[in-house]
Amino acid sequence: MAKKGNRVQVILECTEHKESGVAGTSRYITTKNKKNTPDRMEIKKFNPILKKMTVHKEIK
Repeated sequence: MAKKGNRVQVILECTEHKESGVAGTSRYITTKNKKNTPDRMEIKKFNPILKKMTVHKEIK
């Protein structure tokens, strides 16, 4: 059976990585409740390639 509710899976991508010129990308997969957070998520996560905490934004 399908899951009920407003939870959807989203992908978070690092915003600072593109500007740095280093190869690769930092992406995380998480879930969010569309009813509570209808706008795009923006969370500080660890980027293992840059080896520091960076802002990750939701992509479509």
